Amino acid sequence: MTEIVIDSSVLAKFLLKEGGWEKVIGILHRRPYTLDLAIKETANAIWRRTRLLGDISEEKAVILLNDLLSIRDLILKIESQELYMRQALKIALQYKITIYDALFITQACRKKATLVTADRGQNLVASKLRVNAVLL
Repeated sequence: MTEIVIDSSVLAKFLLKEGGWEKVIGILHRRPYTLDLAIKETANAIWRRTRLLGDISEEKAVILLNDLLSIRDLILKIESQELYMRQALKIALQYKITIYDALFITQACRKKATLVTADRGQNLVASKLRVNAVLL
């Protein structure tokens, strides 16, 4: 069975119960790879919903962060973004995407894994690079 790489958008979709979040459950059961960056970006998505959008209470934000950290410790296979930085920069510059998006594409490419993302632009670039990608 092919390995899976998930990006921050998938973790945020699951934790914040955004549209299609139920699909992430099966993906998490497969113990996907991700980058250490995903934890920071997902925590920032929680902060954004709490502070900028105001649709999550501070108490709920703490619960969501604890859930994220539990998923990190028990389910995810996390690698350092440093392993992929050089190749990711080349992709980011060539395709005019963020280094963050390029890092997940690079991880999936090197692992010959399927990238699962909720980011249309990232999915498009992954496809151009012949990285198997699934858009949630």
